[in-house]
Amino acid sequence: MSVAQRGRSLSAVGLLLAGGIGIISSTQTWLTVTRADAAEPILVPGADAMALLAPLSLAILAIGAALTLVGVVLRYVFAALALIGGGLLTWWTAQILFTSPVSAVAPTVTETTGLAGSATVTGMIAAIEPSAWPAIALIGWVILIVTSIFTLLTARRWKRSGRRFQRDAASHEENEGPVDAIDSWDDLSRGSDPTR
Repeated sequence: MSVAQRGRSLSAVGLLLAGGIGIISSTQTWLTVTRADAAEPILVPGADAMALLAPLSLAILAIGAALTLVGVVLRYVFAALALIGGGLLTWWTAQILFTSPVSAVAPTVTETTGLAGSATVTGMIAAIEPSAWPAIALIGWVILIVTSIFTLLTARRWKRSGRRFQRDAASHEENEGPVDAIDSWDDLSRGSDPTR
């Protein structure tokens, strides 16, 4: 079986993996704030450092699950949405990983210390150190982008689902003769009225 024919499962696995990494990383410490007053460091989880991390990760998981059920047009729509989401998540995560902006830790610092105001919060921060989790999340977003591009390139050639059921319905229609109770239930399941 070619890669294009296995595209459905490969795409779903890639999206579910990326979404799973995002959800797990949202609960882990992304940034450690060293305080200027030498008090206990403040740990900032991913969901606080990036407010959209958990919702977008859940959306990616939902797209991964839905991708196995939809037709060609929605495959392209979902893959495009996942690609856009992957691009945004990559950009935001890279900003946090490489620049450690005060804006990413300010809400947690304010909640912990009770201090508010940009200048006050900035004065309270001696250093901001990223953990490994933003880098792990970045790997997840690379997987997401690659999977989305793969889906866009192969979606039309995916093996169709449900052929077995279509064949069963066709062979039943070709059968002539008395219809028993099981056949009647099958007809109802397919949406046809066996009493006609």
